[in-house]
Amino acid sequence: MTLTELQALYDLPFFALLKRAHAVHEAQFPDGKIQLCTLLSIKTGGCSEDCAYCAQSARYNTELESQVLLEREEVMRHARAAKDSGSTRFCMGAAWRGVRGGTERFEQVLAIVRDVASLNMEVCVTLGELGPAEAQQLREAGVTAYNHNLDTSPEHYPNIVTSHTYEDRLRTIRNVQEAGIAVCCGGILGISETITDRLRLLEVISNFNPAPESVPINSLMPMPGTPLAENPQVEPLDIVRMIACARLAVPTAKVRLSAGRTRLSDEAQTLCFYAGANSIFYGEKLLTTENPEAECDRALLAKLGLQTLDPDPTLAAPQADPARPFRPLWPEPSAHSNGATAACC
Repeated sequence: MTLTELQALYDLPFFALLKRAHAVHEAQFPDGKIQLCTLLSIKTGGCSEDCAYCAQSARYNTELESQVLLEREEVMRHARAAKDSGSTRFCMGAAWRGVRGGTERFEQVLAIVRDVASLNMEVCVTLGELGPAEAQQLREAGVTAYNHNLDTSPEHYPNIVTSHTYEDRLRTIRNVQEAGIAVCCGGILGISETITDRLRLLEVISNFNPAPESVPINSLMPMPGTPLAENPQVEPLDIVRMIACARLAVPTAKVRLSAGRTRLSDEAQTLCFYAGANSIFYGEKLLTTENPEAECDRALLAKLGLQTLDPDPTLAAPQADPARPFRPLWPEPSAHSNGATAACC
């Protein structure tokens, strides 16, 4: 989908946009089920990167206590609890730039993945940059999805992160795709971006080949000590519009209502589900921020008559379209509010 097409959708009257997104959602996901995911930070803080929104960066005084990689049994305790509470996907995040094959910490992660995969859950990890060999090893260990968000548009990205590039992110996504792992890739609202930046992000993601399996839409939870600590809250209806546009841009993907749900009323979340969100993070915490408690989520889903999705531990990556390049596609630079241009990957 092009930026021009996305802008036309975004500018539709609110209910016209929701009606169109809901029709696509029903066509792609007729059972209307919601995927419950649990996210655990297996290595917290002390990250060398300078992402302006992140409390885990070692460059900012956020008072977040750094923790080493959790022991396998500790991770398994959380994974079993997640499964018992109804989660079908267990996601593990580690605060570091990336991983390298043959190192002790990567071998530890592979062992953890094998253990979690034995629970018959979908296994998602987010470990930073990956090379082709590391991606293949993760696939063989049992990883079914890899999260690697692009955060925002290529043009705005250097304003948020300088310690790695947009091309670095796309390179990892390509390595993940070629290893046969499903890609989970989305962005963050409220990081000083424009509406055009938000839609440009969707333009890039919608042109991935193959398409991402899931698209998380996060809202910034400003963290004290980070450069974006004073950023204003994203308007709930803006989040709904972004959910609807994501559903239309990537029709076959799960659209995950992610960070920032604590600030949404039941009514706002209901609009998000209607607009096309069909996955949530479920549990007490989402890495370093609060998340609605499981009981509240269950109660809301029950009120709405929404059922939850069963696990698919054999989840395969979406198939590439042979008529298009087999790589994440960065569309040609288009008119942008700040006049910046994007490099090609």
